[in-house]
Amino acid sequence: MYKRILIATDGSELADKGLAKGLELAKDLNAEVDIVTVSEPWAVGMYDAMGWSMGYMNSPEYKADREEGAQKVLQPALAKAAAQGITANPVHVLDRYAADGIIETAGERNSDLIVMTSHGRRGVTRVLLGSQTAEVLARSTLPVLVIR
Repeated sequence: MYKRILIATDGSELADKGLAKGLELAKDLNAEVDIVTVSEPWAVGMYDAMGWSMGYMNSPEYKADREEGAQKVLQPALAKAAAQGITANPVHVLDRYAADGIIETAGERNSDLIVMTSHGRRGVTRVLLGSQTAEVLARSTLPVLVIR
């Protein structure tokens, strides 16, 4: 069945449901696990409290801040995996949109299943908010398990 499972998370409560189900499946199948979080590109014209903008993206602080944010997502996920006796590999993808980062990482890691969550929005709400899960479903050549 599945030998390597990629679990996508953003650290949200909903993503934690997907993490739990992905870990449960991985444990049942004795599969390897990669846990990925994606830091989307810094939007042009965005300013933080200190007034940084484009120059911030080229600064050492940028990567450090993004990595710190990713670790706040990955470390609790890794702890949940370890609590179930699962060794998981953390992956932080910097400056990619979530769907792109997830699909690329699944290919790089030779995953045979992607596990992620969806809010299940429809209609105008989905169009306005977008759906990275729908994008992965549409573009992935791998099976995708969507948890709601």
